[in-house]
Amino acid sequence: MRVRWRRARKPPGPPPVASRRAEAPRILFPFLAPALSRRALGTALRLARAEGAVLVPVFLAPVPRWLPLDAALPRQAGTAVATQEAIEQRAARLGVPVDARLERGRTARHALLRATACERYERIVVAAAAPGAPGFAPGDVAWLLAHAPGEIVVMRPGHEDDLLEIEPAAEPDGHGPTVALPAAFVR
Repeated sequence: MRVRWRRARKPPGPPPVASRRAEAPRILFPFLAPALSRRALGTALRLARAEGAVLVPVFLAPVPRWLPLDAALPRQAGTAVATQEAIEQRAARLGVPVDARLERGRTARHALLRATACERYERIVVAAAAPGAPGFAPGDVAWLLAHAPGEIVVMRPGHEDDLLEIEPAAEPDGHGPTVALPAAFVR
């Protein structure tokens, strides 16, 4: 006698992992201070656009040791918002999605360590510091190369006009902060 086998019905549920839509890659773009390297930002945006990636600009906010790590930092928050809005506007013109962050730390390196530990990313784009200008010092770049996972793109500092300074506007009417964007970002 021959036994007939029946196919088991698939149980209802979510589709298999292979058929789920893969998440977009993420490019971490940490930056310091109110000045931003145009070349580094342009590189991060071009890479994100070419790869269909999400740009994750992370403002690294050093917190003095005499303050708690979660203390309010209104001046740094104003600068972070103005800079991240400028980045988002430039990214929107290129069709690049943005997921902006702010990471605190006792030093820029500590904030960078915290950002790389809690964020998911495939690549990091950083701007090395020119003498007397904001950016990542050679020691911080060496530390990043030794300790951060993933690909790391370090942009060499360019000319002085390569830095774009962004400052939040003063509060003229007392109804909250307004953001003044430099003409270079409004093109």
